[in-house]
Amino acid sequence: LASSDGSALIAKRQTRTAQKTGLPGSWQYQACITEGVGKRVWKYQIISLNANTATSCLTQCQNFGYQAAGVEYGSECFCGDAVDIAAAGSTTAPETDCGVACSGDARYNCGGGSRLSWYRWTGTPLYVWNYPTGANAGRYELISGGVVIPLLTTSGVNGKYTFVEKFGTGAPNSTGAYELDVTQLANPSLAWREMHVKTDVFCSASVTLPDKAGRQINIGGWSGDSTFGIRLYWPDGSPGVPGVNDWQENVNELKLQRGRWYPTAMVMTNGSVLVVGGQTGSNGPPQPNLEILPRPSGAGVVFADWLQRTDPYNLYPFLAVLPSGGIFVGYYNEARILDPVNFNTIKTLPNMPGAVNNPGAGRTYPLEGTAMLLPQYAPFTAPLGILICGGSTIGAAIALDNCVSSQPEAGNNAWTLERMPSQRVMPCMTALPDGTYMILNGAKQGAAGFGLATGPNLNAVLYDPSKPVNQRMSIMANTTIARLYHSEAVLMQDGRVLVSGSDPQDGKNPQEYRVEVFVPPYLLSGRPRPSFTIANKNWGYGASIPITVRLNGGGATRVSMLGAESSTHGNTMGQRTLFPAVSCAGTTCTITTPPNKNVCPPGWYQLFLLDGPTPSTSTWIRIGGDPAGLGNWPPGPTFSKPGL
Repeated sequence: LASSDGSALIAKRQTRTAQKTGLPGSWQYQACITEGVGKRVWKYQIISLNANTATSCLTQCQNFGYQAAGVEYGSECFCGDAVDIAAAGSTTAPETDCGVACSGDARYNCGGGSRLSWYRWTGTPLYVWNYPTGANAGRYELISGGVVIPLLTTSGVNGKYTFVEKFGTGAPNSTGAYELDVTQLANPSLAWREMHVKTDVFCSASVTLPDKAGRQINIGGWSGDSTFGIRLYWPDGSPGVPGVNDWQENVNELKLQRGRWYPTAMVMTNGSVLVVGGQTGSNGPPQPNLEILPRPSGAGVVFADWLQRTDPYNLYPFLAVLPSGGIFVGYYNEARILDPVNFNTIKTLPNMPGAVNNPGAGRTYPLEGTAMLLPQYAPFTAPLGILICGGSTIGAAIALDNCVSSQPEAGNNAWTLERMPSQRVMPCMTALPDGTYMILNGAKQGAAGFGLATGPNLNAVLYDPSKPVNQRMSIMANTTIARLYHSEAVLMQDGRVLVSGSDPQDGKNPQEYRVEVFVPPYLLSGRPRPSFTIANKNWGYGASIPITVRLNGGGATRVSMLGAESSTHGNTMGQRTLFPAVSCAGTTCTITTPPNKNVCPPGWYQLFLLDGPTPSTSTWIRIGGDPAGLGNWPPGPTFSKPGL
């Protein structure tokens, strides 16, 4: 009887095959193959002891952009690319080697011991990456040996760039702050102006205020008084003309209600500054609350249970004003919309997808990704899009290889996932004046922090949201400089991207003083650049603003507005891209400014004129005035105030 039963079992196993029909999408079965030589063929493994099938495995791999997949030993699913098979040294095996029944459907085989039943996607590619060459790939250029290892970089309304770094915990000769004038790079002593802070700005936040001086505010820091620190700088001078102003700070006159390390700041529609989250400092407990600057009379902090619940994976949360007036906040792998008055939750969004085999992967520090607001176009009736790229997983710290995007206010606010050309944690992203985005910096493995990442990602990627989903990424030029923890990227007025920083402390890659620029293709085409002059640089909403232009017949005429930005830890505070309506007659164009403060929060923006793909040099403009009266804030003799 035992022999009879055994023969029946063997016969059943021999007649059972891999699933070849009823497969999802355009998947086709290929063969039984061996695992790699000394390594897996595909690194993304999903174990399902009771529910693994070819259908479930292929569907999951497809959802995350993988065009090859395999099932193994009944309960294991793997996702990857067909090129990984040869790279791992895998070879074809007899079909009888793949004879273990699927844990979720015993009618079919799902591989065997160290054997994969592998499938290939044969339909329209799940993604298309573009591979421009030559000038179309852009290029990196080294512009300065530098004097500072910055933690945060801000584009100033005076045409210069401010850098702040660790003070007291950094280089012994550091003053904690410098300003760069790129017009003086031939003479480093003129290009770099030494500035000063009084407390340690290590992992602080910055934004540009909407007051008429465009002052920069920096908040929080590493420990003690610095975590309560509020620092103000009034940008002065101009390109080629040295400034004299410095950072002003006095914790006895002005400070946060709660000490904060790794917070985020954002200018609200009423002109106040919203400060969200962080830790108490020095690797201390969380600060799961929000506060407002200037502090409203009698107001305290607002507790946020969602910050407490997701600690410690929600630091430097992503913030944005939405066209409805609500406030978007993205943290860890969650997102919600807050009421701008009481900060109650209006809407909870679906969780962001993470890794194909780990839905608990995160997007904010220390699982650090990077975020941008997608362009808004006149008449500004379409929902605003949010793009978040990269990140990592808890524990194993496997860097993510995808971007996710959503329209939080749309009826269907599910996240759309697009696969990136490579894994990336600690990336930076910068908006360009033509409505595209540069993704750069970071590592291919690990998490944010000192010595926690490996494999510098030297490649730049261009993301073009005007193209179809999954066809938006172009693999651009490479740098030779590792930009890991504490790297930054901001848009320059000439349309280049200023790339700085790296403080890995990993024993392999240096603390990075050198400063580069990435030159986008639109500056390498040989086309002459347009130019314009503007008299009115202080705008209201829904107004008509004339500019005098010089165009060269390069194509459609557009104007773009890009918000003043501060870059740190993948978070570009203040970033926003708008394309207002413009009409031209002869050498005069008229811009119709955005309609309200929800579409375009009050503040400073770089205004670019585009002649086809080619941008002008920008001019700083201010829109919406100073509704919170910050020009007369803060009180006390320490701080210079520009008035209203």
